[in-house]
Amino acid sequence: MKLKMLLLTLGFLVSVPGFSEANGKLPNTKGGNSENAPCDCQEGKHHHNMHRDWQSHMAEKEQKLLLWVDQFSPDKKAEWTKVLAEKKTLSKEWMSPENAGKREQWKKAKLAKMEELKKQFDEGKLTKEEFIKKAHGGKEIGHWKTFHDLRIAVGKKDEKQAKVLLNQLLVQTKQHNQRIKEMLKKE
Repeated sequence: MKLKMLLLTLGFLVSVPGFSEANGKLPNTKGGNSENAPCDCQEGKHHHNMHRDWQSHMAEKEQKLLLWVDQFSPDKKAEWTKVLAEKKTLSKEWMSPENAGKREQWKKAKLAKMEELKKQFDEGKLTKEEFIKKAHGGKEIGHWKTFHDLRIAVGKKDEKQAKVLLNQLLVQTKQHNQRIKEMLKKE
């Protein structure tokens, strides 16, 4: 009897997390591709969080950035506004249906490159650091790290560091825009 109760309790404990994770992962049954539809991917909780409302997240980030520009580097406000508007325009153009083929081609090339790098890493031809650097195209994670460091500098009210990081992020954003322009020009 104790064994049956133990097995029943164990089965219940194992099944409850599965029921709770099912919440929010129902497929879109209304037809079409709704932006507010929950993710139906099976890649786990972390990946599911990446499907949240990306446009509102980016708008919040942009608003924070412009507030910080006003506060720490007001002389660059016009340049920042222009660069961010260009970034939005380029992003919309890149994501347009007309560029679906280019996006798919870019994705295939990136996946092929990743597979080749993984193969080299598995064979011991690359170290972990080399793999990461090459996987990110040599740019490491500069843009994300700069924004993170900027957030910390703003929190500490370090005006000098915030101004330096804002200038660095402006250069990185311009470089990003240039890369998107080049990808759009490719046939």
